[in-house]
Amino acid sequence: MSPRNDAIGVVDYGMGNLRSVGKALESLGFDVKVTSDASVLDGCRGLVLPGVGAFRDCMENLRKGGLLPFLSDYLSQGRPFLGICLGLQLLFSESEEFGRHEGIGFLSGKVVRFPAGMTEPRQGGGERRLKIPHMGWNRIDVTMDHPVFDGIETGSSFYFVHSYYVVPDDPAVVAARSSYGIDFTAAVGLGNRLAVQFHPEKSQSAGLRLLSNFGRLSREAG
Repeated sequence: MSPRNDAIGVVDYGMGNLRSVGKALESLGFDVKVTSDASVLDGCRGLVLPGVGAFRDCMENLRKGGLLPFLSDYLSQGRPFLGICLGLQLLFSESEEFGRHEGIGFLSGKVVRFPAGMTEPRQGGGERRLKIPHMGWNRIDVTMDHPVFDGIETGSSFYFVHSYYVVPDDPAVVAARSSYGIDFTAAVGLGNRLAVQFHPEKSQSAGLRLLSNFGRLSREAG
C-alpha cells in the first residue's frame, strides 16, 4: 500500500467527466489528484470513479490501463469510494449495452436499458411518451442511512443523463431510488462505498453537499 496523502483521487481512464468532478471537489476545499497511476490513487484518502460513455469502452480502457486489479482490491478494502453515473454501472457483474459485457463484478447484478414506449401522465389528462436517454432533473428517495447522504432529504433533485440503469441482485445495497417511467435504482451503498447514477457535480447545492460529505468521509475514514 502506498503512503497516504490527503488528496481525493479521480480515476483517469481516458473517459468521463473528470474535469468537472475535480473542479467541484476543489471548489469545496479538497486537494484532488486526477491520474491513471494506480500507485498515486492508492495513496489517496478517497477515490472517485466517474464515467460517461459506453460500458464496453470504459471497461476496455480500464483493462488496458491496468486499473482493474487495483479497483477490485481497493473496493474490497472498504475504503471511501464514490462512483458516478457509469462509475456506478461498472461495479456490477454485467451490462447489456451493445451486447453482453462483464463489469468489475464488485456487486452482483445487471445493467439494463430503459424499456421502449414508457409514458407518464400528462397535466390536463392523457399521457406523454418518455424519451431515452433520461436527461434532466429528477427527485430521489433516499433509502439508506449513509454518511454521504447526510443532510440530503428524500425528495431532493439531482441531474441525470442515462439510458441504462442497474438492477442489483441484493436489494439491501440500494441507497436511493428514483422514477422515470419505472422505478429504478439511483444509488447503491456498502460501508464507506457509495455509487450514484446521477451527476452530483451538475446538481447544484444538493450535489455539492453530497461531494462535501464524501470528502469529509474520506478525511475521517481514509
